[in-house]
Amino acid sequence: MTTPVLRVARPTNSIEALLPFYRDGLGLEVLYQFEDHNGFDGIMLGRRGCPYHFEFTHHRGHTVAGAPSQDNLLVFYLPDSGEWQKAVSRMQQQGFAPVPSYNFYWDAHGITFEDVDGYRVVLQHAAWE
Repeated sequence: MTTPVLRVARPTNSIEALLPFYRDGLGLEVLYQFEDHNGFDGIMLGRRGCPYHFEFTHHRGHTVAGAPSQDNLLVFYLPDSGEWQKAVSRMQQQGFAPVPSYNFYWDAHGITFEDVDGYRVVLQHAAWE
């Protein structure tokens, strides 16, 4: 069986406003982008060779709401202390301040950051079990 690829897709009001968080802060690469595909603009970010990527789209002329709750999370498990600290430092150096997690569980071994749409990403200093 081959490894499936996971795409997490969601709309946004501003791809440009999200880009610094995911590209510069989280260190993801722009894998693909498109403009005016039936009224949609979009960008896909991820890491080459990894079985996941994130797609953000904007439907021209439409407005979307922000995150439905503070508990909508993307969680990156980073068990290596050096890699975890590097990831946290990169976010902070890009001007993204940690926010308290809605669920205190994530604060015990991780740090949570929030993008401009109110969606949250946890950098979890732990291995996936």
